[in-house]
Amino acid sequence: MESKINYTIVGLFVVLLTTGLLSFAYWLASDGGKENYAEYHVYMQESVAGLSADAAVKYLGVDVGTVKKMLLDPNNPERVKLVLRIKQETPVTTDTRATIRFYGVTGLGYIELKGDSKAAPRLKAEKGKIPVIPSVASTMTRLDEGLSNLADKSVKMLERINLLLSDENLQVFSEFLHESRKTVMRLRQQTQNLHVLIERGMLMEDKVIAAFSEVETSANSVERMADELRITYAGLGKEVRQQMQGSFEGLKQLLTELAVLGRDMQRSVREFNAAPADILFKRSTPRPGPGEKR
Repeated sequence: MESKINYTIVGLFVVLLTTGLLSFAYWLASDGGKENYAEYHVYMQESVAGLSADAAVKYLGVDVGTVKKMLLDPNNPERVKLVLRIKQETPVTTDTRATIRFYGVTGLGYIELKGDSKAAPRLKAEKGKIPVIPSVASTMTRLDEGLSNLADKSVKMLERINLLLSDENLQVFSEFLHESRKTVMRLRQQTQNLHVLIERGMLMEDKVIAAFSEVETSANSVERMADELRITYAGLGKEVRQQMQGSFEGLKQLLTELAVLGRDMQRSVREFNAAPADILFKRSTPRPGPGEKR
């Protein structure tokens, strides 16, 4: 009888314990977890390899939640939709960004959250929709894209180098170097000729300077001579004027005497015409002139 009572108590205890554990698990999975956690969505434009459901969500390295679901976005199959369960006291703001990080070399990933401003407002749902945290490409993705771009550019650069170093271009470049060498030699010769020309120009400049000095000296001499000539001509002009004045006075007197002589000759001619015999015999008496008495 005692053994049956012990088995009954043990069985009842096991049933009650199992029921309690199941009830507690159901509470955690349903109503109990929603009181301390908030749900957010994140859309990734990259591969989420290494990330799994129940992966950790960290804010500056501190665990603040887990990844609840991972699925392809039905509206855009090129991106992945993540459903995150994050503690309500976590400071998720409008400038918070989500990115994928990895644990060392294990390849296991987690979601890292980071905000840029403390003064940014909290991220809230709009019109009953679940709030969306913007995503940022992971370091590995950025590194992979950078290496891919670098590889593409390297391939293009090698193709251009091969095109540049073709046999035809090498031949052209060799001819260019040969012509450049000839040009340099010609320039050297021209430079030597230019030096000679410059030296001759310097000598010519010295001669020109000396000639200008002589011209200046000659100009000074000519100027002095002109001054002397002006003084001499002034003295000569005064003497010539005096001599000319005396000559003009003598000429004037001579003309006066010639006029008197002319009048006398005219009177003599008239008398001869009137009585030619008077020259020899003096028979006639000269007629009185107007106003004279007979």
